[in-house]
Amino acid sequence: MKTFKVLYNQNKLYSEITTEASYTDQRSELSLRAVFNGSETYKIGKRTVVVFPGNFLILNEGTSYDRDIYSNSIANTFAIFFSEKFLRDFQYGFSSSDQNLLEEPIDCEIIQRSTFLETIYPCKGDIKYNLAHLLDHFHENSDDLLLDDYIYHALLLFYRLYYKEVLNKSKRLDALNASTRDELFKRLSLAKDFMLSNYNQDISLEDISAHSCLSPTHLFRTFKQIYSCSPHQYLIQIRLDNARHMLKSTDYTLNEIVNLVGFTCPSTFIKLFKNRFHFTPGTYRTYVA
Repeated sequence: MKTFKVLYNQNKLYSEITTEASYTDQRSELSLRAVFNGSETYKIGKRTVVVFPGNFLILNEGTSYDRDIYSNSIANTFAIFFSEKFLRDFQYGFSSSDQNLLEEPIDCEIIQRSTFLETIYPCKGDIKYNLAHLLDHFHENSDDLLLDDYIYHALLLFYRLYYKEVLNKSKRLDALNASTRDELFKRLSLAKDFMLSNYNQDISLEDISAHSCLSPTHLFRTFKQIYSCSPHQYLIQIRLDNARHMLKSTDYTLNEIVNLVGFTCPSTFIKLFKNRFHFTPGTYRTYVA
């Protein structure tokens, strides 16, 4: 089932619920792509990323991509397409002083088009709940002004998240040259996206380093500077977070979840899950989820 709406300001909302779909040679406005159940695969140039629940993807205006959904369970995907005028208005209001906004309330033509690092971002906390409420109101066919309030707030939350996840984290790198630091951060983002997209596979540090074009030693050292943990520890966190989602939203047995998220030993999984969330998986599913 597909649901699509163009708002009065040319922002667009798109929801799809399916187990199988394929789209090639796609191109659109700046867009936010979230998944609430199942998964969605994007091929962007030579890079392939998979978006699972708990994350979202940002694509810039003009980016070409292929999109696929092949899932054993029903996938529930959602996208916001931001119109160019809406982005200019937002950026002008976001970056200008109150005095300038009073004197020139709509003078936003000088604002350059926003571009962002096309990577996977965490969909947690306020932005997660904002998108969930926006999706509910969208399916309820709420009026454009209410939907626009949620879209504006989603973009505001993303800007704040971008400063936290990209601009602030990139400053942790030891590289003295700004261009070197930016390139290194992009490659570390490739490593992160590779783990987020393939967390359920048997992947090694060498696999991750090959996809990020960094040596294993360089990857290990710089990844810890950004994410305050090793790539292996980050991968374990991804697996545990996805296991928690499955415990909450699916009927898979514990052994099935262990296999689906990439663990090989149920007892090790239970120990790691309890250390991270302070509950055993069984207790979490029964009393917490």
